[in-house]
Amino acid sequence: MALESQAAAVGGASAGGGRRGRLDGVYLSQLIPALLIVLLGVVTIWSASLTLAAANFVSHLSGIAIGLVIAVLIWRYDCRALSNMTTALFVVACVLMVLPRVPGLGYEVNGMMGWVKLGPVRFQPSEPSKIVVIFLMASACAQYNGRIETFRDYARLCGTLLVPLLLILSLDLGTGLVIFFIGAVVITVSGAPRAWVLGTVALIVAVAAFVVGTSMAEWFPFHILKQYQLNRLLVFVDPTVDPTNLGYQLQQAMIAVGSGGFLGKGLGNATQALNGFVPEAQTDFVFSLYAEQFGFVGSLVLLGLYAWMIVSTILLAMRTEAMFPRLVLVGCVAMWTFQVLENVGMCIGIMPITGIPLPFVSYGSSSMIVQLASVGIVQSVWRHRQRAA
Repeated sequence: MALESQAAAVGGASAGGGRRGRLDGVYLSQLIPALLIVLLGVVTIWSASLTLAAANFVSHLSGIAIGLVIAVLIWRYDCRALSNMTTALFVVACVLMVLPRVPGLGYEVNGMMGWVKLGPVRFQPSEPSKIVVIFLMASACAQYNGRIETFRDYARLCGTLLVPLLLILSLDLGTGLVIFFIGAVVITVSGAPRAWVLGTVALIVAVAAFVVGTSMAEWFPFHILKQYQLNRLLVFVDPTVDPTNLGYQLQQAMIAVGSGGFLGKGLGNATQALNGFVPEAQTDFVFSLYAEQFGFVGSLVLLGLYAWMIVSTILLAMRTEAMFPRLVLVGCVAMWTFQVLENVGMCIGIMPITGIPLPFVSYGSSSMIVQLASVGIVQSVWRHRQRAA
């Protein structure tokens, strides 16, 4: 009996150790909030599918399934293998940016030529380009080991970001802003002197003002911004600039958020969003749909989960000694942070309308797959953290 008890105890300890060993490769502090956000997104899109034909719930679940498979594959892969592939990543990023311009591949959706269609498959190359740019900038910046000493090196890094950025801006302003923010944050964290960063910011503000000003001036020979892109920026200042389109969308989105009150109207009872008053309620303005159903409390829960996921990733980056994986984590944080702030902000009228999806929530397989892939990247860094860099 004593021997049997000892054997059982050893067996139980081994089993427990095995379970703990498997969990050692999973960064639960980031995975749990990410999956909970996905779950909230599933509930939200299901409610949208009840009345909105554009919200295909089966398609949404398919995007999640594909994204989870890709995330697992990335989790098992050591992403540090990409640390010395700056040139290859640069080429891939540029190719993704120009794909929608290739005759026979480019596909227009809602007036925007940013899609590619291959037979029955339709996707946005700008979405995977976000991940490619994260690895590109991390690879380019990691070689300086946390200290960019010469302005020539700083200019080279800015140029590395500028090329794919210019390629995407003419097609998709929203994605261009995401990519710019990712690259800017990674370069800053890589040890760029503050004076250079501030000088670059001032230059960007001046160029942006020139672009907007000349795009508004009828006498100027050419306009960089298209009219719909210009309207998206101007409506933020004055919704009456485009009262029947973007101004209307903004006002209806704000009404939907406010009508949710403290506890919300309940699942499926979003009268503003689900009755067609809020255009693109399942994609660009999905936070309005969510807030109307779950109210102020539900919105705090969602934002709290985003904060949990982002902070846990920042903490992992602070504990990661190797520069390349640390910068990859920084890039993921920059992507999530900007998209959350922009999407939520435009739904409540404090940010311009740019059409940026809400991570893990908005309907759309391209976005969902990329966001879940970013979770796999974080998990990969955690899984391979103790191996030799």
